[in-house]
Amino acid sequence: MRAHLGDQLVIESPATGGARRDGEIVGLHHADGTPPYDVRWSDTDEVTMVFPGPDAHVRHLEHPSAAPVPSREDVESVGGTSGTPRPDRAPSPGDIGRRVAAERERQGLTRATVAGRAAMAPQYLAYLEERPADPSLGTLTRLAGALGTSVEALRGGGVDLPSGQGQALLHPELRELGAEECRALLSTHGVGRVAVTTPDGPAVLPVNYEVAGDEIAFRTAPGSVPAAAVGSEVAFEVDHLDETAGEGWSVLAVGPARHVTGTDAVRRLADGAHTEPWAGGEREMWVSIRPERLTGRRIGPAPQ
Repeated sequence: MRAHLGDQLVIESPATGGARRDGEIVGLHHADGTPPYDVRWSDTDEVTMVFPGPDAHVRHLEHPSAAPVPSREDVESVGGTSGTPRPDRAPSPGDIGRRVAAERERQGLTRATVAGRAAMAPQYLAYLEERPADPSLGTLTRLAGALGTSVEALRGGGVDLPSGQGQALLHPELRELGAEECRALLSTHGVGRVAVTTPDGPAVLPVNYEVAGDEIAFRTAPGSVPAAAVGSEVAFEVDHLDETAGEGWSVLAVGPARHVTGTDAVRRLADGAHTEPWAGGEREMWVSIRPERLTGRRIGPAPQ
């Protein structure tokens, strides 16, 4: 039997239909990953040293088979637990790890501080933040308590709710953005909203867009609602909200829209496009907006 930090040790009940026990392996005593292990049990949240018997098996995370396993002497112990991220591959955090790291950084907390509050080693917290992992309910409960949030939030509960329902900053500051910053933010996005006037009234639709020099361009189909932008003054908006940090920004461009018809110009736009239109279908009509007014706003923490 061999294991890595973060794997799950499962003890099957010898009785048919009996309850099994499981827990996270948070400490290793041998560099080759053989027993014994320090296990944090999911039912009691206690850490004990375990010599697995024949009724036990390890449920592995995805680990490269040739990866070295750190020994117990290579890690620090906090509150009776130990752990360290394995350096065998480039970090690829999972969703839970990203949420933990984002909330910790939003509060300005170090890994050592959060790990101490959650009674785990900073190295094990680094492992959770930097690698795909499926921590136990007990681990999530302690992390949620250390961060002043909920297990549901760390698991992504509410991720499909409308934007803007996250917690607001205690001391927010709303400031205007300069033209250069607006242009820089425009170039970071691939989806924006174009506001046009149609025979049925005003309409706002999302479109995939590109920044080409001083213009904003998007593809659509002739006769579509976005195509109604051609020949009129339109508004184009992009924004970004960080629900975890309670921060965000928006940029608004206003100017005339035209149909791009030149063969060379169309080819350059098509060749430089970063993505195909998400709506699919035949969308070979390029519309270009030349901003005459470019404004933006950013909300973030007020200077202390």
